Amino acid sequence: MDINGIVVSPDPRLRQECAEIEEIDANIERLAEQMKRQMFDNGGCGLAAPQVGELIQLVVIDTEYTSEKDYDPYVLINPRIVEQSDTLVPSKEGCLSIPGINVEIKRPDRIVVEAYDLNGDLLRYEASGDLMCVCLQHEIDHLHGVTMFERLAPSDRMSAMRDYQEALARGAKPGQTE
Repeated sequence: MDINGIVVSPDPRLRQECAEIEEIDANIERLAEQMKRQMFDNGGCGLAAPQVGELIQLVVIDTEYTSEKDYDPYVLINPRIVEQSDTLVPSKEGCLSIPGINVEIKRPDRIVVEAYDLNGDLLRYEASGDLMCVCLQHEIDHLHGVTMFERLAPSDRMSAMRDYQEALARGAKPGQTE
């Protein structure tokens, strides 16, 4: 099911491993631009290709914008976490594909990600203890068929799924949290 152009849980596309991008062409560039627009229109700070129904390893992220004037997302192609700390910290997370709820997830507090940009250049992103650190991990999870539900302990997962069903029944849309 899609809401506002965003694939929402429990759509099976959100649970699939995404293919690596082998060539950066006009179709990939168009999809990246479309994803930037959809992320902004839905008030997100990150969006992965499976969230718009494309099962490829493409992510857009902008955790610092305050308006359309300063909106300039990073585009990450085939991103990989190459380093991460052993220290896990809790953080409240929401997801455009699971509207209406936030859940607490423990993730490494420092990561290093390598990814290609639209020019085919390999870049390194380092993030520590901030929203960018959480967002990178969350979006890369999407590329491997992992939603925030799978990051929860079984009892917390059941509670979050109940909350999500209630939020959907109330008409929750992407970008809305509890």
